[in-house]
Amino acid sequence: MQTNFDSHAKALPDAEEAETILRSCVHCGFCNATCPTYQLLGNELDGPRGRIYLIKQLLEGEPVSKKTQLHLDRCLTCRNCETTCPSGVRYHRLLDVGRAEVERRVNRPLRERLMRKGLRTVIPRPAVFGALLKTGRAMRPLLPAALQAKIPADAAVPATPRPVPRHARRVLMLEGCVQPSLAPNTNAAAARVLDWLGISVLPAREAGCCGATDYHLNAQEAGLDRARRNIDAWWPAIEAGAESIVQTASGCGAFVKDYGHLLRNDPVYAAKAARVSELARDLVEVMAAEPLDSLSAHGNAAAMRIAFHCPCTLQHAQKLGGAVESVLIRLGFDLSAVPDAHLCCGSAGTYSITQPELAGRLRDNKIAALETGQPDIIATANVGCQTHLDGAGRTRVRHWIELVDEALIAASPSRTRAIGDAYSV
Repeated sequence: MQTNFDSHAKALPDAEEAETILRSCVHCGFCNATCPTYQLLGNELDGPRGRIYLIKQLLEGEPVSKKTQLHLDRCLTCRNCETTCPSGVRYHRLLDVGRAEVERRVNRPLRERLMRKGLRTVIPRPAVFGALLKTGRAMRPLLPAALQAKIPADAAVPATPRPVPRHARRVLMLEGCVQPSLAPNTNAAAARVLDWLGISVLPAREAGCCGATDYHLNAQEAGLDRARRNIDAWWPAIEAGAESIVQTASGCGAFVKDYGHLLRNDPVYAAKAARVSELARDLVEVMAAEPLDSLSAHGNAAAMRIAFHCPCTLQHAQKLGGAVESVLIRLGFDLSAVPDAHLCCGSAGTYSITQPELAGRLRDNKIAALETGQPDIIATANVGCQTHLDGAGRTRVRHWIELVDEALIAASPSRTRAIGDAYSV
């Protein structure tokens, strides 16, 4: 489409990229066919094509209102539209530019500002988040129903011992910010399975939140600062030969893989950020490249029927749709078919908190689809999706690597003795 940016828009750091993206859109509307919010609301402005028009208008100097902000806020950033688009429109990058500009022009109500500030204060800090979660669980019966729904009723599966680094092949692993409290055994299970494959996980305690929470709540500079701190924390191990940076949460993985682009204009961090993005791997990428026949899980794996929910950040952002399913099948798991697997569950980072009504409808639709094959359990690859789906109180939801780890231990009890002394993170 043709563009005519105003002088302010032309001066934005990402103006050239935004204009290129806008010009690549041919108005075909294929994106609306797979957009979750368009499917629910049927409003052109709540689909990618309509949002692209809104962003084009604001960059061309048209008036911007709370209505513009609402339609951009309602986007899940699931990137399903990018998978569908025949023209390769990089919608999420344009959305980042548009949201930041709307945030500059439109003053949010106090309630929204406080909520977003609270999310940015609590979520990226594991100690703060963990303490508040523990308090929330204790007071859960006394809280309003809407708040109760956001607090998992059951305590998470506790973290089990991790192996000490003992192999020549070594990787880093992002611990995450909410995962240590909501699903503490996920990374421990990943470390044990990787150890079984001859790969050791190096602790990097200085690394923290990936930065996605700040960045996607329009505090973009704060998100980039977190990225810089992580790069600093990982860099000594990278220089010492760590072969990859593994993420077990696909949302974090998608963001870390974007560090190179996000910091491309930073004279100090551009080269390092590009290297970190090159080394970033979702856990399934590491697993899929290994000889899984050495893992004797088949007999125990087949005893459980699994419905796998592929997070949007895995299938649309990282383009790894079907990868986890392939690994699980190789290991002997019984997978049920899931209709409309491309659609978002409604978690989308903080979306389930900022847009609870839409998130709830999307979750109900996703749970119904996942339960079609009557699975014993639902597996996923992102802690946000796991918590959101499990909050429905229906079929239990776990991270897929925990199921693999448990099947391996059941198949080889002596394996636990090979793990060695545990370390804590």
